[in-house]
Amino acid sequence: MPLNVAVQMDPIEAVNIGGDSTFALMLAGQGRGHSLWHYLSTDLTFAGGRVRARARPLTVERTPGAHFRWTGDVTTLDLGRDTDVVLMRQDPPFDMAYITATHLLERVHGETLVVNDPAEVRNAPEKLFVLGYPDLMPPTMVTRRLDEAAAFREEHGAVVVKPLYGNAGTAVFHVGTGDANLSALVELFSHVWREPFMVQKFLPDVSAGDKRIVLVDGVATGAINRLPKAGEIRSNLAAGGAAHASTLTVREEEICAHIGPELKRRGLIFVGIDVIAGYLTEINVTSPTGIVAIDRFNGTDTPGMIWDAIDARIGG
Repeated sequence: MPLNVAVQMDPIEAVNIGGDSTFALMLAGQGRGHSLWHYLSTDLTFAGGRVRARARPLTVERTPGAHFRWTGDVTTLDLGRDTDVVLMRQDPPFDMAYITATHLLERVHGETLVVNDPAEVRNAPEKLFVLGYPDLMPPTMVTRRLDEAAAFREEHGAVVVKPLYGNAGTAVFHVGTGDANLSALVELFSHVWREPFMVQKFLPDVSAGDKRIVLVDGVATGAINRLPKAGEIRSNLAAGGAAHASTLTVREEEICAHIGPELKRRGLIFVGIDVIAGYLTEINVTSPTGIVAIDRFNGTDTPGMIWDAIDARIGG
């Protein structure tokens, strides 16, 4: 059944069509006969009890330099009445603007399927949602206190310090046992961010890769292993990491089986989890990536699986 699909994302002009997951979803949806609309989160308006977006219809194609074409003028869409699906796909940071967008989209979720469920996205920021699975994680602390961070390092050895609401590997620091910069780093984090930060036991095996596993409606569909570049601990592709083909280990299958039913229950259709050396480190629900590389290595069709899950939700 053809659907009217509104895509809340960043400017499409800047999309990397060779690896962008949102673009892959748009291509797959268009291939199924769905109509596409593009808008930014800043185009949302709530008035008269309705949520509207100033959106523009478009078509997409995998042609560098000509990857999209506007097919009509900017139109005000009632997201509850005029669309069947909203893909909430703008990139983090997960700040108050992002949270506000989830509150607005939550008001249309009973009429229109929003992917992922906006209330659950708001309730499941990547580095906090994962705290619900301490048996799957490396030793982890969330704090703003230097004395707590220092005691944690004393107990567990080298640590990684990172902001709770960062993305793409930004501001991730490795602090060794003899590193005198911990106090300065905590001071810096406290000045830059009002929120606590995360301290996590450093896993040396990150040099062998940080695995991104994609789950669609709670079921693992594929993985890539992201290797950090020389001299780095960050393996994020945006931070210069390189993607390599990978399969799931028994331990990783156990992790997916453990968290999958809860992801499905929450309406988190498209999720990317990060696993290092058999430890779950993040559950990414805001705007997960990696499906283009996974499909390139495995010959799979992850966007098709996601659309199948959307169709099942709408049809069900």
